[in-house]
Amino acid sequence: MSRPVTPPVTRPVTPPVIRVVLADDERMVRTALRVVLDAEPDLEVVGEASDGAEAVTVVRELRPDVVLMDVRMPGIDGIRATERLVASMGGDAPRIVVVTTFENDAYVYDALRAGAAGFLLKRVAVEELVGAVRLVARGDSLLFPSALRGLAAAYGPRGRAAAPPWAARLTDREADVLRLMARGLTNAEIAARLDVGPATVKTHVAAVLAKTGARDRTQAVIAAYESGFIVPAEQL
Repeated sequence: MSRPVTPPVTRPVTPPVIRVVLADDERMVRTALRVVLDAEPDLEVVGEASDGAEAVTVVRELRPDVVLMDVRMPGIDGIRATERLVASMGGDAPRIVVVTTFENDAYVYDALRAGAAGFLLKRVAVEELVGAVRLVARGDSLLFPSALRGLAAAYGPRGRAAAPPWAARLTDREADVLRLMARGLTNAEIAARLDVGPATVKTHVAAVLAKTGARDRTQAVIAAYESGFIVPAEQL
């Protein structure tokens, strides 16, 4: 008589923990953010900073995955801190999300120019905050098309500048993909719009990032607005 075969034990896959640093000059804000994020099984606040200079030091030491960076802080603000981290850490820089009170703020646009992956309002719902951290941690960008378009119109270059060198290197399809990225479409939505496969869109997006020299989708869109390749009024 054969013995019954014992099925293998399957253990649930534990998602990797996303390590977060909080940079805000208000202790109560940092405490509230810590409580929210630490309540999630896949998120962990590993460090805090009360100004931009401290944020740079803490991030370089702890190497988190994501930084929630207040824009307006004493001394070195969130913009300068973002610039220093991106410049000094390059591809090893964490994903930086700037946190602000007002979305139509020149500080926000400057932070995105400096290399931030996106921005959040301080009044954002808990679910949106948690979702945003997970989103940028996996390499996506936190794009709000209408807000970014408004920021570019208010604080970016006026009119259409001379075509940037990278524009000539884009294929027609890559140019279409960049314009749709600026509208906030996901890869799946772009694929449906252009009637191609998601894998093809992914290839085009990678080519756009490489040719524009952008770290992510947000930086590619900023480059498109800054160069005049896309004029905000055309995205209405």
